[in-house]
Amino acid sequence: MGLVFRVLPEGSKLAGGTLIAGFHGIGATGYWTVKFLITELKAERKYFIDYAHTPAVASQADGGIATPYEIFVSSGLALLKAEVSPVRERENEFYRELAEWIMSSGVDEVALVGGLDEALRNDEHAYKIAMTSTFSSRGGFPGEPFLEEDRMIVGPVASLLNTFEMHSFPAFAVLAYSNTERVDPRAAASAAEFLSRRYGFKVDTAPLIKGAEVIEGEVKMIEEKEKRPAGSVYS
Repeated sequence: MGLVFRVLPEGSKLAGGTLIAGFHGIGATGYWTVKFLITELKAERKYFIDYAHTPAVASQADGGIATPYEIFVSSGLALLKAEVSPVRERENEFYRELAEWIMSSGVDEVALVGGLDEALRNDEHAYKIAMTSTFSSRGGFPGEPFLEEDRMIVGPVASLLNTFEMHSFPAFAVLAYSNTERVDPRAAASAAEFLSRRYGFKVDTAPLIKGAEVIEGEVKMIEEKEKRPAGSVYS
């Protein structure tokens, strides 16, 4: 790694514990799960990822600037928040570099969060689990629903899992069933609840569920309006 990819402050390490990471994808599940956990756990921003091919975007947050890629810390957990995706032609390079830094950072395992197309849901489970061979050999998740072998994972979670698998690093992904056409807070709640059980912290997902209900109500109203005959008048 050089000037193309670096973590600031220089020489930053995550001593032990777990890194949780989520990205924009189906339902923005990974991004919203991580953002929610940062707030719930009152995590402190510690590190910045400086990548040469990051889109030129910034936003105001907490009296300062929210940069595209930041790492927050709370007790034994580190949480990677990605505000944007890297430029498309550089995505694989970014995620491979990220995985290599994570493996050298000192963390014991990685938990990734992503979404699954809810149209593929074939049972009552709200999520599925995928894991590297090394994580599985350490005990895995007995009794949890695993992703079927004929299902494909795509995007950042897939890139990271591939790299971790090739380097025999313990990592898993919780993939929550999500709406593919809009942000899905209900999927983020499912993922957050799973992670809370795994790592022994408490979260109140009621705001996420409330947000889901609001969105679902608005969608229902739009659908009902579209079904009305043209020219109809309703009071």
